[in-house]
Amino acid sequence: MNKMPTASGPTIEPYCDNWPEIDDTAYVASTAAIMGSVRIGADVSIWHNVTLRGDANYIIIGKGSNIQDNSIVHIDSGVLPAIIGDYVTVGHSAIVHACTLEDYSFVGMGAIVLDGAVIESGAVVAAGALVPPGKTVPSGQLWAGSPAKLMRELDADAQAKFQKTATNYIEFGRAARLGLAGGPYNFTPVPLPPKD
Repeated sequence: MNKMPTASGPTIEPYCDNWPEIDDTAYVASTAAIMGSVRIGADVSIWHNVTLRGDANYIIIGKGSNIQDNSIVHIDSGVLPAIIGDYVTVGHSAIVHACTLEDYSFVGMGAIVLDGAVIESGAVVAAGALVPPGKTVPSGQLWAGSPAKLMRELDADAQAKFQKTATNYIEFGRAARLGLAGGPYNFTPVPLPPKD
């Protein structure tokens, strides 16, 4: 069986002598780029081609959160940091810029959340949505569109389904970091099917 060589590791670099702080239990993919004043908590997963740039302000990512492939997290120079709470999901190719994502919030694939916006605990920003600067998405609501607006209220079951993504990603990150030795997992890794 031919196996490709593994990459050397993510790009982790300082900015003006400020180095990222990354918890030992976090998973950081080999193609991620992390610069400057960035703090990554326990059981966080940072996936492929993610950029976290804490240059003229800081980024904090709380425990159990996941930043999925191709996403960007940045700050507003000297004015607003980017604060991501605990058990937050940021979907593939999202842009999170100088805003606050409270605990258990969910930002869908390709969504953009701009400066000073607040996504409250248990709120959901739909895939492709644009949350304008300074807007607050209240807890328990799903917002969609560009600019984003209220689509519907989320009952407890719907909120729990969105929040389960963060729990799943803790396991996916552990599996990516430790392989089968990190199990048992609540999912079964599926290999490629045999060739014909």
